[in-house]
Amino acid sequence: MKIFIDSANTKEIEKWINYGIADGVTTNPSIMFKEGVYNIEEGVRKLAKLIDPLPLSAEVTTNELREMLEQGKWLASLAHNVVVKIPVQNEFGVPLLWRYQSVGEIRHQGKCHRHPVLRPDMLAAKAGATYVSLFAGRVADEGGDSSGVIAETVEWLEHWDYKSELIVGSIRSVGDVINAALAGAHIITVPPQYLDKMADHKYTRSTVKDFIADAQSALKLMDKASLKLHTGRFCHRQNDKRCP
Repeated sequence: MKIFIDSANTKEIEKWINYGIADGVTTNPSIMFKEGVYNIEEGVRKLAKLIDPLPLSAEVTTNELREMLEQGKWLASLAHNVVVKIPVQNEFGVPLLWRYQSVGEIRHQGKCHRHPVLRPDMLAAKAGATYVSLFAGRVADEGGDSSGVIAETVEWLEHWDYKSELIVGSIRSVGDVINAALAGAHIITVPPQYLDKMADHKYTRSTVKDFIADAQSALKLMDKASLKLHTGRFCHRQNDKRCP
C-alpha cells in the first residue's frame, strides 16, 4: 500500500518523504492557497521538483471540456512527474471518459488521475486512467459503506487485471486511514495532521518512558555488579587482606 500526502506544505511533505513514508503527493488550488501558494504554475513546479521522481497530482479547474483538455496538457508539461486529475464527470453530469478522449490525449505527456468517485469506477479504469479516486469520507456522509466500496473496487480492478490503482481520499481521521488500508486500498492520500496522529500514541510514549527507565536502572546495577566483580578479582590476585 502507498501513502500520498494530501498537502502543499513543503516542510510537511519533505518530512514524510525523509521518514520514508510518502510515495507521492496530491494537491489542488484550495490546498495550495491555504499554504500561501498564489501561482499554480510556480506551485506545481516547486512541488514536483521537491518530490521528484514521486508523482504529484494536480487538477484541472473548469467544466468546459476543451479547456479541460488544454489545462491537462499544460499541467502535464510542467514536470515529468505530474499526474493530471480530471473529474469523472463535470457538474452538469457530462461524462469525461471516452467521448472526448481527454485521457488518451493527455496521457501521452504523463499520467491521468480520475476523480471524484463515490462508487466503484469501472468506466474510468476502462478509459485508461492511471489512478481512480474514491472519496471515502463523502461515501460515509451519504450513509454508504466506504470500506465495502473500497474492497469491491480493488477486487474488480484486480480480477480483470486493470492497471489503474485506487486512491482513497476524503480522509478525516486516523480511523479512515486504517479502515481504507484494511479494505485493501492501493493508495491512501492523507493530510499530514493524521499522519502525525498515527505516529503518536500516549501509551506508546509511556511505554517507551518505562522501557528507558528500566534500562537505565538495569545499567546502573550492571555497573555496580561489574565493579564488584573486578574488585574481587584484583584482591584475590594481590592477596590483599584489606580487600573485602
